[in-house]
Amino acid sequence: MKRTFTLFAITFLMMFNNLKAQEAVTVERMTDHVTFDGIPDEPLWDNLSKFELTMHRPNFGLNPSEESDIRIGYDDEFLWIGAKLYMRDASKIFSPTRKRDEELEEYDGLGILLDTYDDNENALAFYTNPSGLRTDYTISGDAQMAGGPGPGSAMNLSWNTFWDVKTTLDDKGWYVEMRIPFSSLKFKPQGDVVTMGLLIVRTISANNEVDTHPAIDPKYGFMSTNKPSLAAGITFSGLRPTKPVYISPYVIGGFSQDWIMNEDETGYVKNDPYPDYSGNAGLDVKYNINSNLTLDLTANTDFAQVEADDQQVNLTRYSLFFPEKRMFFQERSSIFDFSLGGRSDNLFYSRNVGISRREQIRILGGARLTGRVGNWDVGLMDMQTAEHESTPGENFGVLRMRRQVINENSYVGGIFTSRLGMNGENNLAYGLDGIFRLFGDDYLNVKWSQTYDSKLDNTLGSLDPSFFLANWQRRSEKGFSYDLEYIYSGQEFTPGIGFVRMEAVQGINTNLRYGWFPGENSKFFDYGIGLRFERFNRLLDGDLESMIIAPEVEFNTKKGLRGGAYAEYQEEGVLLPFNISDNIAIAPGLYSFFGVRTRFNTPENKKISLGIDFDAGQFYDGNRKGTEIEANFNLSASFRMEAAYEFNALRFPERSGDNSLNIHSVNVKALYMMSTRLSASALVQYVNTEDELITNFRLRYNPREGNDFYIVYNDFRGVNRLNSLPEIPSFFGRTVMVKYTHTFIL
Repeated sequence: MKRTFTLFAITFLMMFNNLKAQEAVTVERMTDHVTFDGIPDEPLWDNLSKFELTMHRPNFGLNPSEESDIRIGYDDEFLWIGAKLYMRDASKIFSPTRKRDEELEEYDGLGILLDTYDDNENALAFYTNPSGLRTDYTISGDAQMAGGPGPGSAMNLSWNTFWDVKTTLDDKGWYVEMRIPFSSLKFKPQGDVVTMGLLIVRTISANNEVDTHPAIDPKYGFMSTNKPSLAAGITFSGLRPTKPVYISPYVIGGFSQDWIMNEDETGYVKNDPYPDYSGNAGLDVKYNINSNLTLDLTANTDFAQVEADDQQVNLTRYSLFFPEKRMFFQERSSIFDFSLGGRSDNLFYSRNVGISRREQIRILGGARLTGRVGNWDVGLMDMQTAEHESTPGENFGVLRMRRQVINENSYVGGIFTSRLGMNGENNLAYGLDGIFRLFGDDYLNVKWSQTYDSKLDNTLGSLDPSFFLANWQRRSEKGFSYDLEYIYSGQEFTPGIGFVRMEAVQGINTNLRYGWFPGENSKFFDYGIGLRFERFNRLLDGDLESMIIAPEVEFNTKKGLRGGAYAEYQEEGVLLPFNISDNIAIAPGLYSFFGVRTRFNTPENKKISLGIDFDAGQFYDGNRKGTEIEANFNLSASFRMEAAYEFNALRFPERSGDNSLNIHSVNVKALYMMSTRLSASALVQYVNTEDELITNFRLRYNPREGNDFYIVYNDFRGVNRLNSLPEIPSFFGRTVMVKYTHTFIL
């Protein structure tokens, strides 16, 4: 019996084993001084290990088309990266931006990703380009959540930390010196040794080329160059990081003025005859308790400088999701993630803290502890908000813990959240989850959660306040892949600081795909066919809530063209009526409709690039045609503009009266970058159904990380003024704010 158990244990561990394929490289300690000038020409660079690159795309496995000399070393304070990135024709270097946190997918760039805990799940990324910009972001979930930035994304571009980079150019190429303080990298020493995962990525725009270290198979998809599980190991000896305290006070001042409808609803009046002048101050403190644990404190937190949300056209009966953009919530934000399926559903949604109906609520203060304790990843947060109109003062708490089990790609964990109102109301939630790498690229993900709300008669022994998810997934885009998911969301499952799009349902969500990578002699980089099937039924009556059957074809060429065609058969069981506009509502009933969609994107490594989407088909008891066009203008390294136009034409010919609706949405962003430190941005948005023009202007001066000066102007106004009764004012609201933050390092 003992022998049988031993054999079973060995077999089990071998099946789950997933050690990195390459031995860890020892990073050399630098003994001489580096002149930080963007020219890695000191003799000491030649004594450091050279990291060779392999072509990732367009032809995986080949030698890169251009030579790269990349070295990494460290001293007591910094991790140093020196790179000589040669080009046979340096005039082809494409560097159209200096913007902080710009995505460099198809521009010339160099980046490293550091899996600082060597956990195969999370990483910190640091990128630059020939203009010397700084882009940093975090990766979570082994880059397996929705690819690219946006709702539910594994990539958090809003995260910033302390580091610096300098670059230079000549007729042979461009050169990089990057230094990252170890105080900005959380890691866990084992004795005298620290092990991290390393990915190096170089993009050569002229050749539509991506080169990496180590070699990364593109079968893992668009985000494969961001996957910590594919990183090479590196080790450091004798790291003694400092434990600085960052104290960041801010001051803010400005004025605002609003026009509101009078009590008789016969006209608009100023809410105050004179502008409302205001001033305030607050404080953020960051303390690195040790090399892998950070405490953040905040008092009287203000987010006036945060970029405005993009307006979205909602043609569904479900709530819209808006991503978090506030810096305080970005540090190691992935540790708080407890996904409930889909792109955005989560047990913890930080925008519930200090925001109500997209209006800011004053945050009196809070604390957050993130990092690692023993083998556990830990996140602890507590925030207190002030009373605001009908919303009482509230306390928000969340505790999240998770750890590796079985192998380097498997985790178990738990979460607890609380929302306590000063009026006595409260909402509590807990969750348990596990993700297990079974074999090859197959993963099993399970989640269980329950909530308690004082306004409901919850019984935790019941399924009513419960949530369950089981997901089996093959993480590869080469050959046959699948994503099979079952979800149960109870009728009283109400996470008070979460986001749930579709409530009180159970059902399945299935994605099947077959993909090809045709190789060096093809013009295509990859292409694939897929089928998505989704069906959810209401728990209330057992009837259909929503069903979708959607076959698709997608392709990517080696020149950077991307496209796809999608057909979609949909059934919707509408229980309660909902409005598309003031004049058009969808009545209760069972609807079935069919539509098609196409998508086409031109290469982004040009001065002008386009994305075009087209939709056509039935829509409930009518029909719909829609077009969305996005244009990016990279006019120079100093000026760029993005413009998007979306048009939806809805027609309901079987209805009497006003049976049509045209929705026009315009979004224009412009950015002028005097340098990597000084920039001015403008955002203009208009949706005709809201009849509001929203404008946001920001001037930012960032002489160094942690020091920021902002001038922010916001206004929103009606457009169709003369045809409105009562006549609307020239603007509904206008705000001008000046904010300065200065960080002291102790």
